[in-house]
Amino acid sequence: MAKLKTGRHTSALKEVRKAAKRTVRNTATKSKIKSMAKKVELAVKAKDKEVAQSALNVAFSEWDKAKKRNVIHKNAASNQKARLAKLVASI
Repeated sequence: MAKLKTGRHTSALKEVRKAAKRTVRNTATKSKIKSMAKKVELAVKAKDKEVAQSALNVAFSEWDKAKKRNVIHKNAASNQKARLAKLVASI
């Protein structure tokens, strides 16, 4: 590792690198779950029950994975899953 300037701690610099990696990963995951929710909503809008149900299953899986990795809060995941399930049931 290169020589550091005075007042810089290697642990602090490593945390900055870790935070940047996590930010990229979390942003990608959030984008993915939003896209899945949109697919469900579009299928519901088109009144396509089969496509909506299959998209709902994929969306549930993505929300659960995001919850498991602490990208989103568990209650937020539950609320969104319930909202999407209610939409699909309304067809």
